Amino acid sequence: MKLQRKNRLRALSLGALAVSGALALTACGSDDTSSGDGGKETNANANIKCDDAKGQLAASGSSAQKNAIDAWRKVYTTNCKDVQLNYNPTGSGAGITAFLQGQTAFAGSDSALKPDEIEKSKKVCSNSQAIDLPMVGGPIAIGYNVPGVDSLTLDAKTLADIFNNKIKSWDDKAIKKLNPDAKLPSTKIQPFHRSDESGTTDNFTKYLKGAAPSAWPYEPGKSWEPKGGQSANGSAGVAGQVKQTAGAISYFELSYAGEGVKTVDLKTEAKEPVKATVDNASKAISEAKVVGKGKDLALELNYKPTAEGAYPITLVTYEVVCEKGNKKDSLAATKSFLTYIASEDGQQVLKDNDYAPIPAEIITKVRSTVAGLS
Repeated sequence: MKLQRKNRLRALSLGALAVSGALALTACGSDDTSSGDGGKETNANANIKCDDAKGQLAASGSSAQKNAIDAWRKVYTTNCKDVQLNYNPTGSGAGITAFLQGQTAFAGSDSALKPDEIEKSKKVCSNSQAIDLPMVGGPIAIGYNVPGVDSLTLDAKTLADIFNNKIKSWDDKAIKKLNPDAKLPSTKIQPFHRSDESGTTDNFTKYLKGAAPSAWPYEPGKSWEPKGGQSANGSAGVAGQVKQTAGAISYFELSYAGEGVKTVDLKTEAKEPVKATVDNASKAISEAKVVGKGKDLALELNYKPTAEGAYPITLVTYEVVCEKGNKKDSLAATKSFLTYIASEDGQQVLKDNDYAPIPAEIITKVRSTVAGLS
């Protein structure tokens, strides 16, 4: 019996590895943490208008929104059975490239289109151009492993100095000042960063540059620039290192902070430190400014929020689509699907799956823009 049980467990383990391998994602966002059915149970009776939507709806891009797309697809295709939605989480850069080459109906990107990409899109979008539609938000947590320290507050400058290898021990005076009641050990700080190109790295370094420019001399980007520190592949990799390494600290999507990994509270311009939660990420996104021109809804995040409970290390994923001149054979499905995911029901699915819904004042503009796509 023991041998049979051992073999059964081994088979299950190999099966899990096979699934994990099949879902492996390229860099440019978070790693897949959902089950193959799209994560948590969602409402299959959502108020969805299928209209004349039918056929193949092909899209690709950001892996950060992969779990959200899976959850949305489960609900949408249950209601609109004539649509076959295929989203390939190739990463933001690859997704934009595929869209600009006319291979997909829309792309997912955790960075807004660059000016040269908008210019290139005019060749794909007949008599028009591509636009950014902010659709998914999410907090990037700072996980740490300091034995005996159950609560930790850090600010942008201190984080910048830690990840730039200027603060080297947990009892440093800068950390003590922010945590006067904590019993901070002299344990060596071991900062971990992503070894792969990542939208999470891009957004984390945008926060450091925006909130502590004098302490962070590097330009934001998907590749890690500072020398020193340690690295691991993917959000799962850095989160795993934090969990098993005393003195470690790293950044990853909030969903990876489960199973005992503690997260930092951020000292912002508000009176009280802010916890990394879905609701607090949405509060921070609500302070973002729309900087896109015309119907483009590209956002500029505020990395120094003054609102209480606004968590500023956030990631926003856009759906990139033509304002006009979309593919005729998939236009109905594109509008139908984007209308659903921007709806109240669609945004609630985000919250149910550990993502941050886009604030009402922004998502209302998204809905109006989607309605006018042609």
